[in-house]
Amino acid sequence: MSRKTNKARVGAAINKKDVKRQRVLLIWAALFVIYGIIFYYIPLGGWIMAFQNYKPKTGLLHSTFVGLGKFKFLFSDQTFLKVIRNTLAMGVLNLVSTFFMAILFAILLNEIRSAFGKKSVQTISYLPHFLSWIIVTGILHDALSTTGIINELLVNLHIIDTPISFFSKPGLFWPIVAFANVWKETGWNAIIYLAAITSIDPCLYESASIDGAGRWAKIKYITLPGIRPTIMILLLMNIGNVLNAGFEVQYLLGNGLIKSVSDTIDIYVLTWGISQSDYSLGTAAGIFKSVVAIILIVIANYIARRTGEERLF
Repeated sequence: MSRKTNKARVGAAINKKDVKRQRVLLIWAALFVIYGIIFYYIPLGGWIMAFQNYKPKTGLLHSTFVGLGKFKFLFSDQTFLKVIRNTLAMGVLNLVSTFFMAILFAILLNEIRSAFGKKSVQTISYLPHFLSWIIVTGILHDALSTTGIINELLVNLHIIDTPISFFSKPGLFWPIVAFANVWKETGWNAIIYLAAITSIDPCLYESASIDGAGRWAKIKYITLPGIRPTIMILLLMNIGNVLNAGFEVQYLLGNGLIKSVSDTIDIYVLTWGISQSDYSLGTAAGIFKSVVAIILIVIANYIARRTGEERLF
């Protein structure tokens, strides 16, 4: 018993020393936990509005309880069903395009031999990420207008006879949104893949060179398998964001002619929850989006576990 008591005392002393040595980190960690509780968990109490006919005058405690009435209205509303279609389509398109372009860009950037050229391209590719969507959509609107540079090039190269009105054709809106996301985020999203590539043992590349492997063989058999765990983890995380197709770019580029394909769930929430003061309906739409995101992550994680891939939990 005495030995166990001594071990316990030594362990407690060591723990106190660790706490004292890392007190700054613990304080910062506590602050972030408190921040998360205040701004992420406490506001979840507002979800009760989705089950009420909420009125600001009566408040949460005295508003009429309507159960699932708001959800029934959502799924009987043809506009909301179209909004789900738009959000899901743009979310999947954005996921596929930005995800694979980031991987491709990171691999190509890693193949640049010149250190100066690599740093220059990398720095330039980051810049669009720091531009607001107001600026990005302004550039897109000017470039794709009937008098913009894209139409001028197409006409001067005799590819088309008359300028194309890009923002009046519903079929072109989703590809434009996907292009905007790729242009803005590819460089930034590639950072983590570049970090994963740099962690691969250089001896593997040297051994492959001795065996006569070319660049493509090194990418196929060393680079891609080396960053595969990173790819799987980020894919699982991004799948949960499929319904976060965006708000700013659709809201800023959309107009009456393409409203049927440009409205997303976030715009629907703004229209009903803010503009028409139906906070209960807006909250119900937001809950639907959150629940779908959780379900998608759980399903994707289950599939990854069954196939032996990296998973979140």
